[in-house]
Amino acid sequence: MKFKLKKIAVAATLIMGAIVAYAADPIKIGSVLSVTGPAAFLGDPELKTLQMYVDELNKKGGVIGRQLQLVHYDDGSDANKANGFAKRLIDDDKVDILVGGTTTGSTMSMVPLVEKANIPFISLAGAVVIVEPVKKWVFKTPHTDRMASEKVFEDMKKHSISKVALLSETSGFGNSGKKETEGVAAKYGITLVANETYGPKDTDASPQLTKIKNTAGVQAVFVYGLGQGPAIVTKNYKQLGITLPLYHAHGVASEEFIKLAGPAAEGVRLPAAALLIADKLAANDPQKAVTTAYAKAFKEKWKTDVSTFGGHAYDGLMLAVDAIKRANTTDKAKVRDAIEATKGFIGTGGKVNMSATDHLGLDLSAFNMLEIKNGDWTIAK
Repeated sequence: MKFKLKKIAVAATLIMGAIVAYAADPIKIGSVLSVTGPAAFLGDPELKTLQMYVDELNKKGGVIGRQLQLVHYDDGSDANKANGFAKRLIDDDKVDILVGGTTTGSTMSMVPLVEKANIPFISLAGAVVIVEPVKKWVFKTPHTDRMASEKVFEDMKKHSISKVALLSETSGFGNSGKKETEGVAAKYGITLVANETYGPKDTDASPQLTKIKNTAGVQAVFVYGLGQGPAIVTKNYKQLGITLPLYHAHGVASEEFIKLAGPAAEGVRLPAAALLIADKLAANDPQKAVTTAYAKAFKEKWKTDVSTFGGHAYDGLMLAVDAIKRANTTDKAKVRDAIEATKGFIGTGGKVNMSATDHLGLDLSAFNMLEIKNGDWTIAK
């Protein structure tokens, strides 16, 4: 009898030990980011943000009683590498959720894998194709390229601009932006009188800009790209003496763009999240507390300026954490459902209201039109 009781006690101890060990298992956040390569100035602040807030959350006790573990890989701005790393995160690292792809190309290369594996994926990339048509397991945090085009055209219409030259990048983001811009132009009474492209690795866009300069009737130029390309275009624009209003998409919404473009960035207008103007928001703005706290923490930790791209990572991580808390589990299906049920979440990008038909949850009011003046972001008039 004593032997039997001893066996039961040992078995109970082993079971309790297993339960404790299971409870102590970290929640694995998987991420594939473009920390190097042409999209590095997007991916670098994204990684810094994820690292900073995973550490902060862990210091506060983690999430649902478990620590977070960030498992990340750098795709070097290469969509093919992103696919391989996503496979590794799912099959080998056994992550609970994915936050990242930096670019549209990288994101879309990962989508089939996450859909097949039934794992929640919150992308940090811009193109509308990521969430339209809706994909069951895929969500995103940045405003879409279609929204950017609409916000730009709203501003142009306000300034009686109707004939526009489009210069887009031949990247996943640029191609999607071109398509969406062409698709909404007529809605705002805009005619694209010139439509040129440049490569993401091009070091000079003067030939395309010269064509635009010589096109009759052009009233403004709209550049759609990300990374270093738009800064090169902006410098070329100045060098060619083009004085027409210059608009960019949200792919340049970082201090790095201003640094790269230098004085040529003066007067550039673009749609961006409130994060870039956190200190200029009204005291009663619901985003004021979130954006100022993030900007302060990021600057203090990394000794560098914030970008909306780091903000996208903050939103992605916090949406994931919020969903895990509400689901009170890391069960992938339950977390997915909780993300989709997100309502009234205030992030750096705006107020998020997800649904079964909307895996972004932002509307056009979440965008601000900005103008670069004296090397700083200002609210456009």
